[in-house]
Amino acid sequence: MPVKSRAPKRSAPQKTAPKKTAPKRRAAKKPYQPKVTPELRARARRILDRLAKAQPDWGPTLEFSDPLELLVATILAAQAQDERVNEVTRTLVFPKYRTAADYVAVQSAVLERDLKPTGFFRQKAKAVKGAALGIVERFGGEVPRDMEGLTSLRGVGRKTASIVLANAFGVPAVAVDRHVARVAGRLRLSRQADPDKIEQDLRAVFPEKEWVKATWNLVLHGRRICNPRPKCPECPVIDLCPYPRKTKAVSSASRPTLRAPQGRAAARR
Repeated sequence: MPVKSRAPKRSAPQKTAPKKTAPKRRAAKKPYQPKVTPELRARARRILDRLAKAQPDWGPTLEFSDPLELLVATILAAQAQDERVNEVTRTLVFPKYRTAADYVAVQSAVLERDLKPTGFFRQKAKAVKGAALGIVERFGGEVPRDMEGLTSLRGVGRKTASIVLANAFGVPAVAVDRHVARVAGRLRLSRQADPDKIEQDLRAVFPEKEWVKATWNLVLHGRRICNPRPKCPECPVIDLCPYPRKTKAVSSASRPTLRAPQGRAAARR
């Protein structure tokens, strides 16, 4: 019998793996660049001149005698009045802890007890001990004199580092706390909300030799006049301020008057 030839089997088509597409690279964010005009610089100059004249006592409000004391005091000043911090450091902390090694050696419970009057004492004790440990282990017991070294310490951000650099080492720096941020925004010296960008704006608006002076005058103005509810009628730069929600002086006619008690209540008094 003739043998029937079998047709060759067709191989199943091979499935090709989908081509992997390289992930799209996100464009790197451009570094922030402050936009400063000559008119803004001129207005900032007039603002600073007037604030300095109205606040001749501008300068550090924390008591210290060396960089370590200022670093510790600035950490303790978070969420606390400077007057309270000065009282605690003057009478208890600074006489007891002379070096960074002293903060490292003390038991946490003891340091917490010593810092308790400043509030948030557990977090502050951790920050102080952590910063002191970094100073001892990486800087030979001496507070670093540059921004990179200071901000590498536990509990030390740019604001604290700037205060230490400017006031303990004489390095020009701008420190942005909540008062500086509020005043700079209302005066339109900065339109940013991020503290680092506000710092860059102020560094661009004021000449370098005025950075420390500008910092303390904005701090004091924010504490004394430009509060969350500002005292605009008392402001020495009100005509230079574009803030739209200025407060007005309270006239004597609009002040509430106390009525004299009547009847039996009056007799009892």
